[in-house]
Amino acid sequence: MAHLPERFRAFVVREDASGRRAGFEELTPADLGEGDLTVAVRYSSLNYKDGLAVTGKGKVIRKLPMVPGIDLAGTVLESRSPAFRPGDEVLVTGCGLGELTFGGYAGLARVRAEWALPIPRGLTARRAMALGTAGFTAALCVDALWEAGVRPGPREVIVTGAAGGVGSVAVALLARAGFTVAASTGRPDERPYLESLGASRIVARAELARPGAKPLESETWAGGVDAVGGETLATVLRQTATGGAVAACGLAGGTDLPVTVMPFILRGVRLLGVESITPPRERRERAWTRLARDLAPDRIDALTTEIPLASVPAWGERILAGQVRGRTVVAVSG
Repeated sequence: MAHLPERFRAFVVREDASGRRAGFEELTPADLGEGDLTVAVRYSSLNYKDGLAVTGKGKVIRKLPMVPGIDLAGTVLESRSPAFRPGDEVLVTGCGLGELTFGGYAGLARVRAEWALPIPRGLTARRAMALGTAGFTAALCVDALWEAGVRPGPREVIVTGAAGGVGSVAVALLARAGFTVAASTGRPDERPYLESLGASRIVARAELARPGAKPLESETWAGGVDAVGGETLATVLRQTATGGAVAACGLAGGTDLPVTVMPFILRGVRLLGVESITPPRERRERAWTRLARDLAPDRIDALTTEIPLASVPAWGERILAGQVRGRTVVAVSG
């Protein structure tokens, strides 16, 4: 077994008599919870859910004290599982990290072996976290569309929230799979960025984020990946062609779904809910295989910004304000 550091830096959310507070602390291995693997965390990532956790603006954390960070990648230092040995490079996304168990915004983490995956061939720890939960979710969405029978053809597929983390990776994956991709965003200045990922045209967010006057609209999309929800998802469903499908995974635009049953019973449109916290291991492995296979290293780097752990609080505010493009990887060690 490797020697564990006596102390390590962590971003911790606590609650006491004066209320909830968050900041950087020095912890010890004894502060960590139960688990088969003790991992030296090298990188984490910043997702919308992380922004809610570190700013306290959402009820993401379900147990206190808590180290946020729903993703991590690093090196196994200690293992009680025959599946991993010290020195193995692993990643963990979801599985309650940063919500129920200490997450990735710390120098050490202790996790259950069944949560961990070996970092796929072709990815480094940094690039795995440049993708993180958002990239993983995008891959799950693309897999869901494929399983639903959506294939490249004359109609476009639409990606909403395209300049964000899930959207950026979804655009790149769908373009790589041969689809003609329309990217919806409220930031017109991101056109060059989205076109560099493979988008064929840009759709203004306002065109989709509007109340629908009719239960059905012109058949426009073969399918879509929606990271927004609300009126945007409702519009996409009304515009999806017969036999199409929409993979939904986000709620930045709201949790309501103001749509009738017409798209479903008259056009056979399918709404595919995608969750990235507890999918079966086989599905997780398949999604990460797609990411490693279909995204070239330079493509991953082009959609990535790296920040130090110390910048997480400020960037948490930025991601909630819609001011973060693509993916943000957090350098935890060093």
